[in-house]
Amino acid sequence: MTHDHDQVLRPTPARTQAALGPARTGADLVVETLAGLGATTVFGLPGQHALGMFDVLHRSSLRYVGLRVENNAGFAADAYGRITGEAAPLLLSTGPGALTSLAALQEAAAASAPVLAISSQIPTAGLDGGRHGYLHELPDQAASFRRVVKSVRTVRAQSQIPSAIAEAWKSALTAPHGPVWVEIPQDVLLAETGLPVVTAPDATPDDLLPRPELTALAARLLSDAARPAVIAGGGVVRSDASGKLRQLAEKLNAPVVTTFGGKGAFPWEHPLSLQSWLEDRHTTDFLEDADVLLVVGSGLGELSSNYHTFKPRGRLVQIEADLGKLESNHPALGIHADARPALQALLEAVEPRQDDRAPERVRDLLSKVSARIASQELTLEQDLLASIRRALPSASPSFWDMTILAYWAWSAFDAQGPNTMHSAQGAGGLGYAFPAALGAAVADPARPVLAVSGDGGALYSIAELATARQHDLNVTWLIVDDGGYGILREYMTDAFGRTMAAATELTGPDYVALARSFGVPGVRTTPESLEADLTRALSTPGPSVVVLPAVLRMFAPTHLDRG
Repeated sequence: MTHDHDQVLRPTPARTQAALGPARTGADLVVETLAGLGATTVFGLPGQHALGMFDVLHRSSLRYVGLRVENNAGFAADAYGRITGEAAPLLLSTGPGALTSLAALQEAAAASAPVLAISSQIPTAGLDGGRHGYLHELPDQAASFRRVVKSVRTVRAQSQIPSAIAEAWKSALTAPHGPVWVEIPQDVLLAETGLPVVTAPDATPDDLLPRPELTALAARLLSDAARPAVIAGGGVVRSDASGKLRQLAEKLNAPVVTTFGGKGAFPWEHPLSLQSWLEDRHTTDFLEDADVLLVVGSGLGELSSNYHTFKPRGRLVQIEADLGKLESNHPALGIHADARPALQALLEAVEPRQDDRAPERVRDLLSKVSARIASQELTLEQDLLASIRRALPSASPSFWDMTILAYWAWSAFDAQGPNTMHSAQGAGGLGYAFPAALGAAVADPARPVLAVSGDGGALYSIAELATARQHDLNVTWLIVDDGGYGILREYMTDAFGRTMAAATELTGPDYVALARSFGVPGVRTTPESLEADLTRALSTPGPSVVVLPAVLRMFAPTHLDRG
């Protein structure tokens, strides 16, 4: 491996630079463009090729929040984008640093979270089959991201930087929201520039409006329906359309179920709320019985269709911003549009429906679900969720890892508002909850944030306790410690009649002592004291850890039982 390029690419020595004054470089163009677009905060992790961007940050107005692992930085940016609705800049280095962010960007793509990832690249001399042997060199780095993010751009000259970043910003915020990728070679970042200061580039997102003839037909179908129902997905939350959804449902007297990604899109205790019991045959039967089913902001993927057992018998109307998801699983009257303008168009066109039986049908369904769960003697899990709900302020966001308590929360937890409950169920990777909660706390320091992990997922992001302490972020991290990958124990037992201890059982640390070693308060709790301990932690400024030793069980699936 040769590094003879290093001499050419090292920045000007500090004393010479001081004598001349700070010279603007390509990296200045990056930071100026971000500030001009309205960014206030960037996440990331430095690396050799990316140092030019990090050097420039200290003389900009942007706040930098550095995490300890690139994937965790991506999760933090994801949550920041979800909470603020802004494109969250994520600064990364080349090769290993870039690749380590892939799982986080996959989750952002699945959940339509706007993340603007900007990575360095090897010098331009090494691109397109040129010189080889650069540190961190990754052949065709952009190809690793092309099928994960919405768009990929490779900058080759400083004059391209403002346009490339502005176009990526626009792409990230045009429905469906999502992550985008821009890579800039090291020499382009470090070279001095004679280009003027970037001011306010135009990157207004495109509106994705519905075709009026389609919404007119959909409105007629819904107005004439005998048993309309609605499935509300994450697109309703992302487009801030929860209020319009409620007005439409009430005008049509149509029951509404929210997907796991759409938690909080419809009031939990509303007389028309079917809540989120999608992994339940009673709910699936109810939706199949609808003569017109409106699906808004959901592709009806695996988790939203009771593991693809959902077979609608009536007419389906699907509003979806992601063209690739439109009618991908079920034939429908497909309306390619953002949820908010599409719901507004329907709201203006539908005729009011009188249906006194709709609330009664909802109550009957929920009572069947409740009786099914009660018959399984799973009071511990339900009590834990109830304790968390009472302890968590209604406006506070919560972030859930892929763990048994989160799977319960998908169906049984009242989010008490849109954009307040988030999980990694889009892509399903471990380690999401805590770093995402840190990003949410950066976005809104006034509200305490809750993260919920199992001990397996916690080990993915334990290093970010240092980040929480360094930035004094208001995040309480609940770790449910069952000594292993609890859900995988259940899956293996169900599938094979046994588990593999070497795969599912984990030797773990003393999480309370570990938290305290980072300077973060920690407490070990019990199911009986969980509510009090969480309430205390959430009301105390700064980070904290609450550890609950407990072995939990999932409720029995009903997607295979059509009886």
